[in-house]
Amino acid sequence: MRKPIVFLCIFFLIVASAGFVCAQQKKGTAKEAVALVEKAMAYYKANGRTKAFAAFDDPKGAFVKNELYIFAIDWKGVILSHGANKKIINKPTWELRDSEGKFFMQDMVKVAQTKGKGWVDYKWTNPVTMKIEQKSSYVQRVPGEELLLGCGIYK
Repeated sequence: MRKPIVFLCIFFLIVASAGFVCAQQKKGTAKEAVALVEKAMAYYKANGRTKAFAAFDDPKGAFVKNELYIFAIDWKGVILSHGANKKIINKPTWELRDSEGKFFMQDMVKVAQTKGKGWVDYKWTNPVTMKIEQKSSYVQRVPGEELLLGCGIYK
């Protein structure tokens, strides 16, 4: 009688750990975020704004990978492209604050304008866990335009 119980316990442990490993594999890394922005930048330069934004906005396209997606923001803080939420495209976000009152969109624009590329840290609600978590977005200026491309990760 004990063997079936032990077998069931081992089975459930294996299933649970496999689910945990799969969940961990879906979490984006900083390296993957940078690579996705670089890929998006190359695509943008080769194909232009209209075609690039259509590709970035496609939730099943090449610029959405698990929790990673590309977004584009102009210098006024207007979201021009967003791989995870089309409803916020063309919405102004300049005054948007994180849970601690940080104007993180303004910080993204400033980093792109002054450094060309870099990371911005802020706290935001993770749509998977529904908890406020530390998030970092890698942003990069599109050369010759008042525009940045970015990708964020939850830490």
